[in-house]
Amino acid sequence: MSVRIVVDSTCDLVPALRERVSVAPLTVHFGDTDYVDGVTLTAHEFYEKLASSKDMPSTSQANPVVFGELFEEAVNAGDEVVCICCSSRLSGTFQSARIAADDFPEKVFVVDTLNIALSSAIMAEYALQLADAGKGAKEIADELYAVRDKVRLFAVVDTLEFLQRGGRVSRTVALAGGLLSIKPIIGIVDGKVEMVGKARGNKAANRQMNQEVEKLGVDLTKPVLLGYTGVDDSLLKKYMTECEGFWPEDAKTMIVSGVVGAHAGPGAVAVAFFAK
Repeated sequence: MSVRIVVDSTCDLVPALRERVSVAPLTVHFGDTDYVDGVTLTAHEFYEKLASSKDMPSTSQANPVVFGELFEEAVNAGDEVVCICCSSRLSGTFQSARIAADDFPEKVFVVDTLNIALSSAIMAEYALQLADAGKGAKEIADELYAVRDKVRLFAVVDTLEFLQRGGRVSRTVALAGGLLSIKPIIGIVDGKVEMVGKARGNKAANRQMNQEVEKLGVDLTKPVLLGYTGVDDSLLKKYMTECEGFWPEDAKTMIVSGVVGAHAGPGAVAVAFFAK
């Protein structure tokens, strides 16, 4: 019996890995127009629209029907399912998946990553590695929960305005990070977005983000992923040049999905890894 991995569209898998999973899309709203994340609006198109649109985007979770259809297709094909969802403390998507999974007892196992974007993606990549090694769905889900607390995401963002508007950080935190030339460093802490530091200018912020990474150590036996928000990867390339040798030369890089970009805003550089 094969194991099928299902993710939601906030999971920023690189194209070669995304082809190996089934994706439940969330929705991006610009004014009165709705877009299916990653289907009718690519990440690059999202950031182009963000730059030109008068409307601030909003997002909505994937619904149980979408997950149910993906689960039914997999189970009918004789597969077990591990469904990997973004943090239940940031979205109702995990709950939608749980509702749908109730119709497939012992066949579908839903994992609340307590993470999002790049950090959900490295959990999904790890799940694919476990499936390739012959692990069953329940074994994979149990292992993901066992390592979940070691999964880390840090990002240098251009502004906390988008996170504050979306209710992901408080106005007080946003104001603290909104000083002139101050670049906030955010992280996922207990499934929520928290500001973990701030520095004057991108270079100093990148250095401080690396210091946060060094405190934890990087488990290079497991996946690592770097990413960016915006229309191009120039800031990510600059970061990688500044910290040459800090990350593996073959580390994968990825644009962050429109759903997450709607809350993070453009101009962010992010890293995701398993702590030692």
